[in-house]
Formats: sequence, C-alpha cells, structure tokens
Amino acid sequence: MTDENGKLKSDKILEDLKKNQEGNKIVEVEEKKVKLVIFTLMDSYFAFYGDDVKEILPILNIYFVPGSPDYILGIVNVRGDIQSVLDINIVMGLGKHDFDNDSRIIIAEKKNIRSGIQVDSVVDVLDLAESSIRDTISTLNDNVSFFVAGEISYKDRNVTLLDVGKLFEKITQE
Repeated sequence: MTDENGKLKSDKILEDLKKNQEGNKIVEVEEKKVKLVIFTLMDSYFAFYGDDVKEILPILNIYFVPGSPDYILGIVNVRGDIQSVLDINIVMGLGKHDFDNDSRIIIAEKKNIRSGIQVDSVVDVLDLAESSIRDTISTLNDNVSFFVAGEISYKDRNVTLLDVGKLFEKITQE
C-alpha cells in the first residue's frame, strides 16, 4: 500500500519511528566531580576539598614552638620545608583532644596560606558529583558552622564539608 506521494506505508512508519527515536535520545552529560578527603575528628566525619589538600602525612615529630597560640601544635619538617601544624579541634572550638598512631597531618593550602592540620584519621579520598553536596543542617554547633561548606552522605554517615580557607581566615584574624 502506498500513500499519496507513492511511498509505501511501511516505509513511512519506519521513517516516523526513526524521527521519533532521534528526538527522544537521552543526552548523557558528564556531571562535574569534586575530589574530597574524608577524615575523622572525635568520632565525627568531616571532609576537605581535595584541591585544598596538598599532602597527607603520617604523624611526624611535631616540635613545640614556645609562645605560639594553643591551636598551633608546633612545626614539622616536610622534606626540608617547615610547616606549622594546627589543632583543628581547638580552632573550631571543639576542645583539646589527644591524637594517636592513626592520626594524620593533612597539609592544606588556600589563599596563599599553607599549614598542616592534624586529624584523628583519614578515612577516604573520593571523587563525588558536585550536586551531591547539600546545604548544612541548622542544628550544627555555632562554632563549627562558620567553617562549613556543605554536607554529604558517605557510607550511611553524615560528613561535614569544611572550608580550609575559613580555618585559615580564623587563625589569621587572631
């Protein structure tokens, strides 16, 4: 059977199906990903943006510097480069905390400030879709909320994403 243009109806149906399929193609878009370094502090999970983290080190000899503020644990020698080491718990107003063999020093840099930040442990380094970062909940401790950039879920845990720039901003204002 043919239509008024002399085409077979089956050809016309196939042509229409092809046009319909082309119009309904799903375009896959590569979502922007961010690298996160997830760590623990006093049984809570936190993260830094991977772009701000330059290195993760095991516990080194931290040399106390007399007269330094209480949030500076001291300095370390990283291949000839001297870095200060911050006690993030004190900076964020969480109180003094002892560290152990699982503890790590995260060397971070933001806005031309570079320092080590001591954490209880580094849990993971992962790439995550940027859209997975949510706004924070309003019940966060006021001391901590200043430093927060967002929240994510990781293995059924809430992870608070911290802004390294805000940590450094706080210590440079004191």
